[in-house]
Amino acid sequence: MPMIKEIDLIYRTMFAELAQRSLDAQFHADFPLEGRFVTVPVKGRDYWYFDLPTPNGDKRRYVGPHSDEEITARVNTHKQIKDNIKERRRMVSSLRRAGLPGPDPFAGDITKALADAGLFRLRAVLIGSVAFGTYAGLLGVRLPSSAMQTGDADFAQDFAISAEVGDSLPPVLEVLQSVDPGFRAIPHQSDQAKVVAFVNVKGYRVEFLTSNRGSDEYTGKPSPMPALGGASAENLRFLDYLIYEPVRTVLLHREGVSVLVPAPERYAVHKLIVASRRLTDALGRAKADKDRSQASLLFEALVETRQGDVLADAYEEACARGPSWQDGIASSLSRLPDSGRKALAKALGVRIEDLGNGVPL
Repeated sequence: MPMIKEIDLIYRTMFAELAQRSLDAQFHADFPLEGRFVTVPVKGRDYWYFDLPTPNGDKRRYVGPHSDEEITARVNTHKQIKDNIKERRRMVSSLRRAGLPGPDPFAGDITKALADAGLFRLRAVLIGSVAFGTYAGLLGVRLPSSAMQTGDADFAQDFAISAEVGDSLPPVLEVLQSVDPGFRAIPHQSDQAKVVAFVNVKGYRVEFLTSNRGSDEYTGKPSPMPALGGASAENLRFLDYLIYEPVRTVLLHREGVSVLVPAPERYAVHKLIVASRRLTDALGRAKADKDRSQASLLFEALVETRQGDVLADAYEEACARGPSWQDGIASSLSRLPDSGRKALAKALGVRIEDLGNGVPL
């Protein structure tokens, strides 16, 4: 496998500018000039909310944590934000021609519709292979498109955020049907009254996930998510690690879609654990191979872009969570491509052969 290569500085700079412009544009669309921002304390922390006048009184929307410097800066410069869709489309085209990947058009349209409905404003996170595709621009490297192929779109939200934010998407099925009227809700196997997934006639699946809340008793059961427009979410172990402190970036689709994705170092380590828990049938083995390939590529990219220290921190945090985490990581390390093992060993400051002899802590 070839070494990961950084993209030219001009394109790294353009990607960063597009990400900022896309967030500015989404912010302007979400919060019209006739409204006003207010600070609301919740459980000892300050949050921004937006009051929009309506004939029936103010309608309050969640904006984000006061501690989020990018959000607070946009609150302070709200009246100065202006959008230029044509220019952003030109930037997206230039970046795609330079070799940076975008999503398949349908996944892009789904993500854009949910973004416009407020999904990422409500601190949901794009995960899975659609999110992986954003890391090339975020890290400023070339990643092979073969590692990004997917037939679904997955989104995650922390349960506490959904319960406490005091805001919600419009009905999520209606949002999806605005892209494809063929979408329908799939009742959850363990609770027919709750829906965590939606599928269209071609089998394209959109699923909502959340982290397991404290014990395995929630595994396999859907959690009601007040902020998700009538959707619930599947509880998954290890997801809290993945979506902790997500990063903001842009999906190279149309004029750019501002999204939240997992930090790349967490995504990579999480893929080691996920790969170890796949089924052993042909499909499960193929998915595990893809998981390990994505992890390996990100290990290489993080080391190549001199971010080995953040990778080491994320890896050590996962290992410190206990034997089940360590076992999953060790199992996947033994099957990781050599290039990924070499990069991870370099980040950890250990010999490559030591990665196969237990998990260094």
